[in-house]
Amino acid sequence: QVQLVESGGGLVQAGGSLRLSCAASGRTFSRYGSIGWFRQAPGKERDFVAAITWGAGRVFYADSVKGRFTISRDAAKDTGYLQMNSLQPGDTAVYYCARSLRTWPLSPVREEYDYWGQGTQVTVSS
Repeated sequence: QVQLVESGGGLVQAGGSLRLSCAASGRTFSRYGSIGWFRQAPGKERDFVAAITWGAGRVFYADSVKGRFTISRDAAKDTGYLQMNSLQPGDTAVYYCARSLRTWPLSPVREEYDYWGQGTQVTVSS
């Protein structure tokens, strides 16, 4: 069993920044597999944002966040991060982290991820 807990969400003005964290516990398979971030706005599908392999730290981003968001991980702490800069109202959503046993190539497909956190709300005001 794997538990994922997100934190760091909140309310920010357009152009601002937030850093989300995803703390993993249980059988985390640290240094194996990958962790991804997804987001879901009201009335919309849950969309892929970014992913990173636990071991080598290889990354993959959705086009919509490239150059603004940075994903990272601290394998020793079993924690993943999503640094979000230049936030826009369109980034408003609940953000979820998830674990995949897949390494490379990383996947943007929800079904490739088997454990999910409860989500953290990010609201960007204009």
